[in-house]
Amino acid sequence: MAVIEVSNLTKRYGDTVAVRDVSLAVEDGEIFGILGPNGAGKTTTVECVAGLRAPDGGTIRVLGRAPRDPSLRAEVGVQLQESQLQEKLTVREALELYSAFYRAPRGWRELAGELGLDGKLRTAYGKLSGGQKQRLSIALALIGNPRIAVLDELTTGLDPQARRDTWGLIESVRDRGVTVVLVTHFMEEAERLCDRIAVIDKGAVVALDTPAGLVERTQTEQVIRFRPSAPLDDALLTVLPEVREVRRHGDLVEVAGAGNLLYAVTSVLAVHRIVAGDLRVEQASLDDAFVRLTGNGTQE
Repeated sequence: MAVIEVSNLTKRYGDTVAVRDVSLAVEDGEIFGILGPNGAGKTTTVECVAGLRAPDGGTIRVLGRAPRDPSLRAEVGVQLQESQLQEKLTVREALELYSAFYRAPRGWRELAGELGLDGKLRTAYGKLSGGQKQRLSIALALIGNPRIAVLDELTTGLDPQARRDTWGLIESVRDRGVTVVLVTHFMEEAERLCDRIAVIDKGAVVALDTPAGLVERTQTEQVIRFRPSAPLDDALLTVLPEVREVRRHGDLVEVAGAGNLLYAVTSVLAVHRIVAGDLRVEQASLDDAFVRLTGNGTQE
């Protein structure tokens, strides 16, 4: 069942069209990724979904209601890219304050414990590390017991370990039954977390699929590298329909092709009693798919 439905969304800022004719649906219980380069229209899209901006065209339904319906305030938690708190506000004060906004909030002490903040309750926001600030942002997005959490560029600026810790937190949020909309431009993050991904470029959805589906639809070549245990005539491989090219780098053989390339190559080697040492198979990644779909590489 779709909990978010966006149809032909358009948003302009003066003469600039930030979002053009975007349509997508988010299913109940999934982590839905919105992936794209900086300035692609990702944040504008989710701000419209969250009711923070009014669209210039199209329709949005969140849990069957308009995004600005007051009844959604307790059902949609939002952590925006530029979220900031007052520097001297302590973690406890922030949790108590946000808890007071809702009729039936989660217990803030329990939430602090789950997110590893129970030892930082007296710490001022300005004294928290980047990872701790992100944990607090997640806590504030969840404190109203929402059915949907919108998390925008949650791990930007974090070190690799803090980023991976945050990924674990996002997975635990989904495991509690919360639907997550995750905006990111990190390929590894999207591939690790998301059930489905909408790729947005220049304000438009250019692809929508699972991470594996996006890779498959853009994959044009596989590469196999190995060191043969005995002399190998290239002609044994180039005659295979799956093989496009055979290249050599010293004693390393590199075979490029498509289809069931690995089976075809290893079958020929087995017939001739040649062992493929240091065998490696390289296939397209989500980063490769992203480049083909948008013409942009990973932007850190």
